[in-house]
Amino acid sequence: MSHNIVVAIDGYSSCGKSTLAKALAKKLHFIYVDSGAMYRAVTLFFQRNNINIEDMTDVERALKDIHLNFHSRDYQTHITLNGEEVSDEIREMAVSEQVSEVSAIKAVRREMVKQQQRMGKSKDIVMDGRDIGTTVFPEAQVKIFMTADPKIRAERRFKELQLKNSPVTLEEVFENLAHRDYQDTTRKESPLTRAEDAIILDNTELTPEEQLNFALDKVEPFINSRQQK
Repeated sequence: MSHNIVVAIDGYSSCGKSTLAKALAKKLHFIYVDSGAMYRAVTLFFQRNNINIEDMTDVERALKDIHLNFHSRDYQTHITLNGEEVSDEIREMAVSEQVSEVSAIKAVRREMVKQQQRMGKSKDIVMDGRDIGTTVFPEAQVKIFMTADPKIRAERRFKELQLKNSPVTLEEVFENLAHRDYQDTTRKESPLTRAEDAIILDNTELTPEEQLNFALDKVEPFINSRQQK
């Protein structure tokens, strides 16, 4: 493993993984990589281009035409799909309803893992997703597995969608999360599971500041150790 530090944050949908990962990366001046956004962007591309996800030849051909990049603007991380800013569009319910299905495709995961590992080879990064600590970076120095009460998760996601004037009910959000949990934990390819050495962070009753301090306490010893060498 190189001297760069990798923080892997895994967990269920709408547990606040990206909120924590972004805050941690900003505090430590690390690069934030939103793996979930990558799978959402692939899903969006498939939907726009009517890709038949049951046809692996079609899927693999499409993957060759997908180029994803992250960039920072106004202290926020944005993702581009073939040069187009899609950070808001990939959060729409249409994408949310299919992203777990697309994420379960072996060819898709293989391509995204390849891109993610390339990002983590030369820089200090914080990456969140479903299989970062188990598949993408099994040697990550810090692994955090996030969870929260399902009702709280649904309420948080519902509030986010309300701010975007999305015409969706709390019940629909709750059902969507339950469906995604099932798909994420039961899929054959890199299912959502906690790495043996991952630290559990249940943030049901934690503020964003409290969970940030929790994570900082886990990462700082590695930063201090590197500085002493």
